Amino acid sequence: MTNIESDEFSIITEGKASILFPKDNAVFYNNVQQYNRDMSVAAIRTWSEIYLEEKEKKARKKHETGTSIAKSKANSFTILEALAASGLRSIRYAKEIPNIDYIVANDFDVDAVDSINRNVEYNELSKELVRANQGDACSFMYQHREYHNRFDVVDIDPYGTAAPFLDAAVQSVQNGGLLCITCTDLAVLTGSTYPEKCYANYGSIPVKGEFCHEMALRILLYTLSTCAARYQRQIIPLVSCSIDFYIRVFVRVVISAAEVKKNCCKASHVYVCSGCKSFYLQPLAKMTEKKFVPMVGPIVNSNCIHCENKFHVGGPIWNSSMHDKEFVQRMLTHVKNSNTDVYGTHARMLGMLTVISEEIDVPLFHSISMLSSKLNCINPSLKLFCSALLNKGYQVSASHVMAGSVKTDAPIDVVWDVMRSWVKLHPVTMKNIAENSPARKLLAVEPSFIADFKIHEDAEPPSRKVKLVRFQQNPEKNWGPKPRASGKRKLEVDDSEHRSAKKPG
Repeated sequence: MTNIESDEFSIITEGKASILFPKDNAVFYNNVQQYNRDMSVAAIRTWSEIYLEEKEKKARKKHETGTSIAKSKANSFTILEALAASGLRSIRYAKEIPNIDYIVANDFDVDAVDSINRNVEYNELSKELVRANQGDACSFMYQHREYHNRFDVVDIDPYGTAAPFLDAAVQSVQNGGLLCITCTDLAVLTGSTYPEKCYANYGSIPVKGEFCHEMALRILLYTLSTCAARYQRQIIPLVSCSIDFYIRVFVRVVISAAEVKKNCCKASHVYVCSGCKSFYLQPLAKMTEKKFVPMVGPIVNSNCIHCENKFHVGGPIWNSSMHDKEFVQRMLTHVKNSNTDVYGTHARMLGMLTVISEEIDVPLFHSISMLSSKLNCINPSLKLFCSALLNKGYQVSASHVMAGSVKTDAPIDVVWDVMRSWVKLHPVTMKNIAENSPARKLLAVEPSFIADFKIHEDAEPPSRKVKLVRFQQNPEKNWGPKPRASGKRKLEVDDSEHRSAKKPG
């Protein structure tokens, strides 16, 4: 054991790591973020298995052609935690993830670097395995842009937006490597309160809707894709999660000039009706047999055909897959087979990954309660509503983002006809509905078909049948992001850059 005097510190154990936190700095650790770290350990472990399998195949190929390759490099990988604070995350990675060559735990604050070194020693880890570095995160990543110097995993978990770090991150990650990105500025990403700030940070405009947290994920993925494309790099989202007060994405970055050209087809503007909240996606371009061409638009009239209200326009957002289903299944299998002592949030991990594995691959979702509120009718049950769509031949699933959500490939016209059919079975009192309300205009139209609400065998997903923790719940009293951690030394920082800001945990 080390000679560190621990009387001045609180000892907090998470996973296989035990961390010393100054007793006078309570905000330095946020236990709600344990879920973030648990998911990160599982995601990196799953990715590393795939990555090292790929490296081994390349090594064998080079051996067969007479080209030598260092065995240690073929069987290991490197990690950069760009904003490491106490070093908890890096130490957990070192103790819980096999085959790591080394980890760089970087922070701008000298006190944070002292904390990292102290905790590395306390956990009896080599300073060659976990290398504390004091420096500006972006400058450090820009110094690692060359092929021989890049990291296999780059983890960015800032206080607020990750936007200032994305350009450097996509350049400093190895071909086929993994980016782990967190954003906690959901007030900016999920609503129309600060559209100018969202556009400044991400090059996209959010619009209000029940799907706003999924839209936040898709805005971040769109921004990542544009950052990477400048350097002929393609992003492949593996898992994209909306969790508590933040979003977290795990994305592979692959050098491919040909695939980057397809990005224009993977970005869409979003039209959301200001009255009935019907939404439509307008891709920026499409690919013909010979070339890429701009889309003809707009996809909607100036007024909504359902309720005659105007549209709000948002985006661009990422309209392609947010998850790699094969990766999710592999990660889910790992979590199922793991010791719950390592993953303290094991039940939440199982629930979220299972729901994600069930999600169909369509952008955004509907909320049954919102649809019902627009018609002033009682809510159909989730099982009945999904059955009606399934019986009509469409796909449905929940979204991990919100309880009561329905993702479907059914057009909005079909969705409203299902709801009109429901109202025929459960009539509303028209005298209680205002003359100019969306409900009157929606119900004035006869449905083009009468929905069949007979229970469909696929209306209830496996995750619901086994009673998993399927959706996010308040993890504890007064949960949420804590104030910025403050070191002993005061640093004058331009708040717009966030480079020297330490994050909780």
